[in-house]
Amino acid sequence: MWDFLRSHAAQIAFSSWQHVSLVAQCLALATILAVGLAAVAYRSSILSSAANSLSAIGLTIPAFALVGLIIAPLGFGVPPAVAVVTFFAILPILRNTVVGLNGVDPAVVESARGIGMGRIRMFLTVELPLAWPVVLGGIRVSAQMVMGIAAVAAYVLGPGLGGFIFSGLSRLGGANSLESVLTGVVGVVILALILDLVLVGLGRLTTPRGIRV
Repeated sequence: MWDFLRSHAAQIAFSSWQHVSLVAQCLALATILAVGLAAVAYRSSILSSAANSLSAIGLTIPAFALVGLIIAPLGFGVPPAVAVVTFFAILPILRNTVVGLNGVDPAVVESARGIGMGRIRMFLTVELPLAWPVVLGGIRVSAQMVMGIAAVAAYVLGPGLGGFIFSGLSRLGGANSLESVLTGVVGVVILALILDLVLVGLGRLTTPRGIRV
């Protein structure tokens, strides 16, 4: 195993960077989209219920099946990987954002409205900051989930450590096949732990001091 890691060190480092980059960029895009959708939906009980249902139903879709289906419109490479990872990343964030916004104290909202705040300003400066810890919880769940889904995206030649996993599985029993699979799997787990620590630190920096747990 050590010989395999040493001989493939440069490739492992590059694939790890690609993996983290894919997940981080998709996570950022998913957060923007999910918060935008939640901002539209959370004031309506019907739309809130629809958003929660979409999140629940979306999570039942097998990632491998979706990756296979998306080959036809998007082909192979980065585009289908980004589409699949972003889709799954949106779901937990959307659900948590709706829950967080609905959990903001109505008295605080009325006070903000009473001092003349417009809807957009009130959302950005009052409601979203108060809901942020719940939103961040969804982002952390999403990050852990899509870290593994990004590996599955290697099936469509997406970037990242999934290539080691599929390469090893395709020649299982051959030379270095097990080492290749273990490198991909362990690498994904390590990257997931590192990203979660980064998000914890981000939460400390971005959560208003008065509502920190």
